Amino acid sequence: MIKVYGSSLCPDCINFEYNLTKNNLKYEYIDIHKSMANLKAFLRLRDNNPAFDNTKSNGYVGIPAIVYEDSTVNLDWEQYLKDKGIAIVYVGDEDVLSCGVDGKGC
Repeated sequence: MIKVYGSSLCPDCINFEYNLTKNNLKYEYIDIHKSMANLKAFLRLRDNNPAFDNTKSNGYVGIPAIVYEDSTVNLDWEQYLKDKGIAIVYVGDEDVLSCGVDGKGC
């Protein structure tokens, strides 16, 4: 089962969680805005895992972050679903909802 770090404030996270649930995929969702413990756990992962290097250098948060059972990290939620043969359904207007001031993702 995968673990997903995300936020209820992040459109990408909302879309990913929606598609996981809609397709009955098993996952553990950790909302980094729900508690300080969740945020600290995510920051420990983000600060120590090279999978986030490009994300950090571009000023992104790095969510949704998919953590596999072997502790590897995947930051491409859309490709994750495509690899499973899932047609992605977006629940929000992608032109309006974004995490960054520049209109780019989380």
